[in-house]
Amino acid sequence: MTDIESRPIDGGSIDYDLLRAGVEHANIPTLLLCLVQLGGDRQWLSEEFAPTRAAGIDNHDSGGLPEDVQAQIRKAAFETISEWLAGKPMAWPRPTNKELAELLSATMAEDIPGEYGDIIAASMELEDEEPLPSPPENRSAIIIGGGISGICAAVEMQKLGLEYKLFEKNEDFGGTWWENRYPGCGVDTPNLTYTFAFRSSDFTRYFPMRHEIRDYLHATAEEFDLYANAQFETTVEKAEWLEDGRCWEVSVTTKDGQREVHRADIVFSAVGILNTPQYPAIANLDSFAGPVLHTCRWPDDLSLKGKKVAVVGNGASAMQLVPAIADTVAELTIFARSKQWAAPFPQFQKDVPEGLRYLMRVVPLYRAWFEQRLTWTFNDRLLASLYRDPKWEAPERAVNAINDRHREFFTQYIKSELGDRQDLLPQLLPDYPPYAKRMLLDNGWFRTMTKDNVRLIADRLESVDGNRLIAASGEEAEADILVFATGYKATEVLGSYDVVGRGGVLLRDYWDGDDAAAFLGTLVPGFPNFFILVGPHTGSGHGGSMIRNIENQVHYSTQIIGSLFARNAGAVEVRTDVYDDYRDEVDAAHETLIWTHPGTTNWYRNSKGRIVSITPWRNDDFWRMTRSPDPAHLNFFFEAGDKA
Repeated sequence: MTDIESRPIDGGSIDYDLLRAGVEHANIPTLLLCLVQLGGDRQWLSEEFAPTRAAGIDNHDSGGLPEDVQAQIRKAAFETISEWLAGKPMAWPRPTNKELAELLSATMAEDIPGEYGDIIAASMELEDEEPLPSPPENRSAIIIGGGISGICAAVEMQKLGLEYKLFEKNEDFGGTWWENRYPGCGVDTPNLTYTFAFRSSDFTRYFPMRHEIRDYLHATAEEFDLYANAQFETTVEKAEWLEDGRCWEVSVTTKDGQREVHRADIVFSAVGILNTPQYPAIANLDSFAGPVLHTCRWPDDLSLKGKKVAVVGNGASAMQLVPAIADTVAELTIFARSKQWAAPFPQFQKDVPEGLRYLMRVVPLYRAWFEQRLTWTFNDRLLASLYRDPKWEAPERAVNAINDRHREFFTQYIKSELGDRQDLLPQLLPDYPPYAKRMLLDNGWFRTMTKDNVRLIADRLESVDGNRLIAASGEEAEADILVFATGYKATEVLGSYDVVGRGGVLLRDYWDGDDAAAFLGTLVPGFPNFFILVGPHTGSGHGGSMIRNIENQVHYSTQIIGSLFARNAGAVEVRTDVYDDYRDEVDAAHETLIWTHPGTTNWYRNSKGRIVSITPWRNDDFWRMTRSPDPAHLNFFFEAGDKA
């Protein structure tokens, strides 16, 4: 029995009033899918009940259908779900993968490729995988980092039965969700997609805030007993491959300043790319009279009430922070040398109704299909519209006709948000195509710019003189507190510690500084038994949950480890020609996409202009690439030093 067929243990304990309330709040297209699978009546796929296409990223809960038709669907859905909860078998438990794609396509009212059904089936746990062999005795792993990728790797190592040790520099699990505590901090990915596949969540908001995500990660670590193998407040300084011992030696510094050396056969680097804060160079910064902080280093005891606050930057963290503090501070100045596109955010800070949360708990099929809708909407729907059309006549404003329509839509949105402050439009309307930089979700940014106590300086902060802040243009402002919302050194992959591979080669040198690459974002030749999570080209520039790509990487890595054990080999690494070919393939794919559009800059690109951080692939493509390692891509090394 798959998860979507699982009923509550005690069917008699169902709260039907709460269930009815959930159905009344439910997404109509998702209810149609439940009616078809639970009840088996395909009339619900007829033209009479066909939803319209959703606009933007809205959940489109009505399906665009008349209220009387919606009421008919909700009534039938409640009856069908109640019958299933009472014991009636699911009528159509296993559509083919192609049929899964067709079902989603029908209720999304858009063309979804048939092959996309493969990832739907996997996400809904409709297909089983062969178990991996048990690891030999005395084999072990080290996991560097206790954020999402470290937790994911640790859980999989436990499932595999491999002894491991996890080192985390902070005081607890959580990674970026432990470090970032600034007001307004939350996720811009839908709740159902921002959970591990192996452990569901019950977030109270459609887009959870930081504290809920942190609590979810801590609860996951507790449930899987990860604390027993974790060492906190421990900074990894170096990981070095020892050829004679066929193992990694990892040097760490503990919270009391002691140096320790640990050895393991396998290393997972789970430090991520949003790890090292980025600070701009500003003259005389030391002279600033008040607190200076980065958003990822927000003090718990910082009071902003009645203060003059300056924020440098206008990326994702600023777009969350600025609207959250604008009504608390006396004056708020934003230094923003660039402009940002931001999409309407209809679910911003909206709670999930209690009945709807209950429906998702007791009817896994509803939850699974709603997640698939969110996944397509936020992950892969957009990518096809981001290819550069070489025949497009206005590359300064868009990369193709669809992108130009997006520009018109977002422009009108910004104008509507500014109301009678259209004088701000030149400072806020971007002069590059939408999506050339990461598309943000509008947390009230544009409306905040119209507030009387808010001032936007459309230039970089150049220098500081006491509490005076001077922009490159010469424009000045005063502040009591200075906040850098300037992101991270995202292209300096694994920049927080030294990694030394075969022959004493430093990974940083192998990559020539910030010019990182990895096969499937995971493997680098000359660095055996070393698996990079959230490595180069694994971020999703076209949207979606990073957790899914992390899970793909961990799955791929675990499959390779299983092959290592099955062959009784000592080490495994990717072939150099395979690595080089993949790098070339990724670079060529990126050259056709919007992120390499001439005249634009973004945090995806390194100092050479090459895209390092994000993937050019659709989610299901990357999922397919990471299902089963091709032995021809790998070199296995045995005790005698031979490779095969």
